[in-house]
Amino acid sequence: MPRAEVTIKTADGNAPASVFTPAEGSGPWPGVIFFMDGPGIRPTMWEMGQRLADGGYLVLLPDLYYRSGPYAPKNAKELLSSPEGRAEMMKLVGSLDRDRKVADTKAFLDYLGTRSDVKGDRYGATGYCLGGNVALTADGAFPDRFAAVASFHGGELATDKPDSPHLFVKGINGRLYVAGAIEDGSFTDEQKAVLEKALTDAGVDHLIETYPAKHGFAVPDLPVYDAAAAERHWTALFGLLGAKLPR
Repeated sequence: MPRAEVTIKTADGNAPASVFTPAEGSGPWPGVIFFMDGPGIRPTMWEMGQRLADGGYLVLLPDLYYRSGPYAPKNAKELLSSPEGRAEMMKLVGSLDRDRKVADTKAFLDYLGTRSDVKGDRYGATGYCLGGNVALTADGAFPDRFAAVASFHGGELATDKPDSPHLFVKGINGRLYVAGAIEDGSFTDEQKAVLEKALTDAGVDHLIETYPAKHGFAVPDLPVYDAAAAERHWTALFGLLGAKLPR
């Protein structure tokens, strides 16, 4: 697996990250930032990063929890089945306010800009759960740097909080794809309607879809993983990136 470990200097410290490149061929490739889900960096994230890279991209998978120090990869099923584990995870998720997400994204974009094997100066992004929120936040903060962004079972995308991602979508000029789940308390039908209106009012090229699955459907080591929905997600993601980031 052509995975390289790198360290990215941010405003708050050093973020470990993995870089994936296609198993075959040579660059440069379009760059894509892969924003992790709530349980954090672990082998499943690496496997997904490599599958994305093999579609013809250089993929950057940063550890968004770097401020809390190093940690051993979690067993997602054990973590989510434990009240203590879930509480620990939600504390980490809650530590990432909009300012931190935006500052980190700037560092990740700057890093991609230093690599000679990255093609062009506009990138893609995809994210899952927590990462789906970060992806939309990143797109709103740096609209001129992203050509295509996807959010899969992202949570809290359109809330009444002052830093809700839907409040910052004006100016997004790439294509945005949002896939929620039928069973997802963190992205309800009400939130979908609010996000749809915000994106439409802002003139954003977008599509919001609801998959017949549960929150977390795309990630193989989660107990709610849905193989059919996951394959649908890969088809949608590669379609999005292929249209806006030619290889």
